[in-house]
Amino acid sequence: MNIKNDNKCAWINDLKPRKNIKTLTKNEICDWLVVGAGFTGLSAARKLAQLNPNKNILVVDAQLAGEGASGRNSGYLVDTTLNDGFSSNKELKNYKKKTDVYGLGVISVRNFIKEYQVDCDWNESGKFFASSKFEDRKILKNFSNTLSKLGYENNLLEKEELSKTLGTSFYNTALYTKGGILLHPAKLVRSMINALPNNVKLLENSFLLSWFSIKDYISCNFDNGKITTKKIIFATNGYLKSLGIKVNYNFPLTLTASMTRPLTEVEFETIGKPDEWGILPVKPMGATIRLTKDKRILIRNTAELYNSFHMSKEDLKKRSIMQKIGIKKRFPKLPDNIIQTTWSGIVSRTRNSSQIFEKIKDNVYVAGGYNGSGIGVGTLFGEQIAIKASNENTKEIETIEARNKPTWLPPDPILSLGVRSRLIYERFRAKSEI
Repeated sequence: MNIKNDNKCAWINDLKPRKNIKTLTKNEICDWLVVGAGFTGLSAARKLAQLNPNKNILVVDAQLAGEGASGRNSGYLVDTTLNDGFSSNKELKNYKKKTDVYGLGVISVRNFIKEYQVDCDWNESGKFFASSKFEDRKILKNFSNTLSKLGYENNLLEKEELSKTLGTSFYNTALYTKGGILLHPAKLVRSMINALPNNVKLLENSFLLSWFSIKDYISCNFDNGKITTKKIIFATNGYLKSLGIKVNYNFPLTLTASMTRPLTEVEFETIGKPDEWGILPVKPMGATIRLTKDKRILIRNTAELYNSFHMSKEDLKKRSIMQKIGIKKRFPKLPDNIIQTTWSGIVSRTRNSSQIFEKIKDNVYVAGGYNGSGIGVGTLFGEQIAIKASNENTKEIETIEARNKPTWLPPDPILSLGVRSRLIYERFRAKSEI
């Protein structure tokens, strides 16, 4: 079996195709196996190799490395988030725990970029939480107070200033937060592949069917071979549940996004020639929008329970129509046929928006459940789960483990019914923001 992701992701298609792809073709034995080659798995493998230079380390992915959620997200490296349930004053302590983790994630990515001289279109432009509804100003004002108490620089903006800054008159209120970073996610994760040390072997397009522990080793059955390992780290994020990992603590959502072609100079001038910017919605099901460095517009305005292994071309086309509507709402003067690519991706959700980071049994470790914040937190958790699995400790691990733990989720069909109902409700609340 293979995970059939569409090949239309604009971020990934910006890069040259990789060569010399290796696939599992025979039985292998290793000291360490990392399952998943995204931000978390690649960071874990890199750190394991640094800590254990004489050990044999394998990284395996069901598709091409970096071309799952890591290369397909919207490219926000966040230091703060609004839609995580911790923005009231009484939850300030818990919200600080979450932002402490986000902050360490930013540092982890920044350190990696500096060490390996990575070009990923890094832009410390900050981000906007924006809405077309004046009444959402109350939500943003409360959130602004929370951020100010924690020392995060932010600024409430209204329609006229937003229109000049963003090049669209769609939004009536917004909160600008200074600490957010915009980047090219596929360029970043590709650099992590290139940075893998010599004692790491990367195997791709190799689907894990089952795994089990026997005494002091773990046996993993793939569709084209078997791997026996002494220790294992699961870093598959949205696919954790399908592997039987923390099944009552996480679930996958399928997102779709579209990217326009680069705007012409005339088109760019019609929207005011703004600098690069990124918008996150006030309502959870509202649209995420970016104007990129090269004058493209990205929009993501769907989230649903869907077969996480494949989305058909027909279904992608239906969602592209929704994204075309979202772009036209904001930029009515742009052409109708401006969308160039549409793609799907998987995000892992937990009930209370906390992440998974733990040893689940002897020699078995897991990190994931990033709730849409996987660039920074995924990089951080990958590095730190490798340190934890090497029986070492850091202040970063202490900070991670001080966070609230993910809470229990009911089994299916109750879970699916509940999630679908919540998505319908949130979609209705945010219908004007899509």
